[in-house]
Amino acid sequence: MIPNLPGDLTIRNARIFDGESPALVEGSISVRDGRITAVGDTDGSEARPGSGTVLDAGGRVVIPGLIDAHFHAYALSLTSAVNETGPLSYSALAGARRLEAALRRGFTSVRDVAGGDIGLATAIEEGLYPGPRYFFTGPALSQTGGHGDIRAANDGSCFHGGHMCEVVDGVEDLLLAVRHRFRTGATAVKLMTSGGVISPVDPIRVPQYSPAEIRAVTEEASRRGSYATAHAYSPEAISHSVLNGVRCIEHGNLLDAETAQLMAEHDVSLVPTLVTYDAMGRRGAEIGLTEVGAAKNQEVLAAGKKAVSLAREAGVRIGFGTDLMGELEDEQLTGLRLQCEVLGVHDALRSATSTNAALLRRDDLGRIAEGACADLVMLDGNPFEEPSVLWDAGRPRTVIKAGRIVSSGGLAGQELPFELPLAHDISGFATYE
Repeated sequence: MIPNLPGDLTIRNARIFDGESPALVEGSISVRDGRITAVGDTDGSEARPGSGTVLDAGGRVVIPGLIDAHFHAYALSLTSAVNETGPLSYSALAGARRLEAALRRGFTSVRDVAGGDIGLATAIEEGLYPGPRYFFTGPALSQTGGHGDIRAANDGSCFHGGHMCEVVDGVEDLLLAVRHRFRTGATAVKLMTSGGVISPVDPIRVPQYSPAEIRAVTEEASRRGSYATAHAYSPEAISHSVLNGVRCIEHGNLLDAETAQLMAEHDVSLVPTLVTYDAMGRRGAEIGLTEVGAAKNQEVLAAGKKAVSLAREAGVRIGFGTDLMGELEDEQLTGLRLQCEVLGVHDALRSATSTNAALLRRDDLGRIAEGACADLVMLDGNPFEEPSVLWDAGRPRTVIKAGRIVSSGGLAGQELPFELPLAHDISGFATYE
């Protein structure tokens, strides 16, 4: 674990992407107590004498820490029953490893939109294990027979929910569920309002939950100063969600132009998750994807990139998410490649930094500016000239969270005032220093 260093940090000779502008700023970044104090024409002279670490970027590009707005710490398998009903202690320990691996890749914040809890968040904050800033919804809400109901049609067992989803029907019970989530630290609420790829009995296009049920959730979340986001694929399910107060759509692969315009008119964001369908399409047989799941996946995979293009044309704010489950977690950086292919490097980087920060309602994340949190990634090249530096896991990168170096790739030959931890053996992810 990185020591809780009290000193300052200065990164010199950097080319800086601030999270918004495509023009790179040449200069330095000064950090004090985990916050950026100056950017650009600064030499770090405002640092407290004798307390600072100075890193020479050597002309490398520094970007804000990446944000994955559709992450699942407890998604240890593509089999829903494993994720929902296994021992929670095991899910938490394995989830901690998934979170640490995400941080090492450069994702300094994640939003867990089906699962997670105050225990994981508190453990990260207290330094019990390294991980990104952790924003969670708790278990997603699903109607009976909806995307979060793991029972097949011939399964006569009772299932009320597990670690990632909870089956809740009716306005009164939904109100209680939402209030419980905010009582226990959730920063938003997740609804399942259409079918999904791995759920057994719900067609993808059919809207789920009644208007009254959705409004009960969205109005309660709004009263708490928060919002509801919805898993929704089809135009029918997306419009059903938007018109009843949902503020963000997850996936949205079957989006059409008319529904994209409706989202823009209601200022509803889209978080596409292109990589999960791409990865399942390539590796489905390897990871045990069912025939039903494979057929559903093919339907949404073909439409996903078009949906993102339609959203951009309509003026919808587009974030970035991955939604990777089980062994597919090692594809997280591949999501940046897919989003760059649709949006270009600049807009894809904005999606994964400042746009996602706005979705989290944190204007101190996702940007490099005075007063922002010092969450940074130093890349081994210029992504605007060589985009692959964003997703090539073989290229070194240095990751900084709250002004502390958590991964030192790219700092060869520079002496640090502390030792970085030895690498853990995280399956599917390149070892790190």
